[in-house]
Amino acid sequence: METFSEPRDFTHPLLGKEVTAIGGHYVFGKEIRLPYHKREVLYFVGYAVLDSTCCGVGGVAYVLVAGFIRQWKYKQNQKGGFVSQIEPIGDPAAQKALRKAIQKKEMVHQVTFT
Repeated sequence: METFSEPRDFTHPLLGKEVTAIGGHYVFGKEIRLPYHKREVLYFVGYAVLDSTCCGVGGVAYVLVAGFIRQWKYKQNQKGGFVSQIEPIGDPAAQKALRKAIQKKEMVHQVTFT
């Protein structure tokens, strides 16, 4: 059974902007609104490159699921980034179903939920 979480503000990452992290960098390339049981799920497709670690070079394509959209880009933050109101997806059955659907569509191994 699907449970509901308190909505929260989620700032959309800038697409195509490289973000430096401790082991390399990551970039989000796509922002997707996926219909799911009469609601919409917001997720981002990105990749990470691990090129500044002691253990070698590597990379991974992944998806970050923000959650169910409650209000789409209803405001902007101080830096001009869009903010949507999102309901996190905490239900394990919904996560499993969404992970399977997203992996089939996006061909990624890693799907994480905020």
